[in-house]
Amino acid sequence: MLFAAVTVSDTPADPRPLPPEEPGPNECCGSGCPLCVLDLYTEELQRYRKALAEWQARHPDAGP
Repeated sequence: MLFAAVTVSDTPADPRPLPPEEPGPNECCGSGCPLCVLDLYTEELQRYRKALAEWQARHPDAGP
């Protein structure tokens, strides 16, 4: 029995990170909440960008 070679990009264990969903235009109430949805989104976006950069370093042949 022969086994096919498996590369890192073939394994579902390391999927490309997905960007967070941007809040809708009416999701922020403008009241200055301590945990504003826009602040939470900004934090999630920073984590996503870091995770994406790390993933791209592991997968240099992957497209943008």
